[in-house]
This record gives sequence, C-alpha cells and structure tokens, in this order.
Amino acid sequence: MFNLMEELLRYQPYNKDEEKCLREIIQFLNTSENCFDRSNLLGHITAGGFVCDNQGNILLNHHKKTGMWFQFGGHSDANSNSLEVAKREIYEEAGITELQLISNKIFDVDIHKIAYSIKRNEPEHLHYDINFLFYVNNHDFKLSDESTEIKWVSIDEVRNLIDKEDNGTNRMIDKYEKILKII
Repeated sequence: MFNLMEELLRYQPYNKDEEKCLREIIQFLNTSENCFDRSNLLGHITAGGFVCDNQGNILLNHHKKTGMWFQFGGHSDANSNSLEVAKREIYEEAGITELQLISNKIFDVDIHKIAYSIKRNEPEHLHYDINFLFYVNNHDFKLSDESTEIKWVSIDEVRNLIDKEDNGTNRMIDKYEKILKII
C-alpha cells in the first residue's frame, strides 16, 4: 500500500524550490490534523497526475474555476493514499481508466496558495500537491464539467499555454523532457 510519508522521505527533489516544498509538506504532515481533508483550513494534501503518451505529448486540463492549464488533480477527500487520489482525479476529470504509472515513486511535489473563496466561504489556504507520472496508450478522454477544454499538446505547446510563474508545472515539464531524452 502507498504510504505518503515513507515515499516523501525517500523522494529526491529536482531543485532547491522543490526541496523547500518537500520539507514543508513533511512538516505539514507531521504537525497537522486532518491534513487530507478540506476541513483543515490552513491547507490540505492534494494529488494529481501528469499524463503523457509515448510520442512526447502531454494531456492538459483547462480548469474551469481558475481559467488556467494544469495537470489533472484535486482534493484527497480524506483519502491518505495519494496515488489512488491521483488516479481518481484523472478518471473524474478526463474519464481515463487505463493508466500506466511510469514509476511507483512520486514524480513531483509542490505547494500552491489558494485564494479566499467567497462562494465556498473558505479562507486563503495551501494545497500540498503530490504528483505522479502516468502513461496512456491511446488519446481518448472525456471532457468533464470541471474543465473548459482538455487537449493533447507537445512540450513546446505546453510551455506556451501554462503560466510562466507556475514553477511546479514548469518543473514537471523539465523532468518529463529529461525522461524523453533517456528513452
């Protein structure tokens, strides 16, 4: 069974920015109650998946609430198995069930500040994001009501779509690009 703390303690960060995120996520897990649930108003663990194919393309989600392009992901909803959460979110957001996990290891960790929400009456809080790298054999997907658009894009196209200040997504693209050079 996937154990987040064990995986985080073994995880090797890609750069100083990710190293800082890793330390803060471990500290959050060690000091917070309900860290996998939205009831923790300081923040909560979220999980997602970076979905790719064997031609170097990435499946991106144009998120309806934020108006931004991201990998698939979302709230843990009290599930401490971040790998299960990532798979669930990919299914909910894109209808994909046949995923191959590239590695049983975490692909990336990041922390995002989420703005105050009047609609949900939620204070500003943090998302402690755990991401995995998935491979799919086909390009089939379904558009969910959480997205305005989902599309397959090349690495160059991804860099043009995402927010230039999004360190986490840019870092995942860099990591994926290095993997492609190896295979």
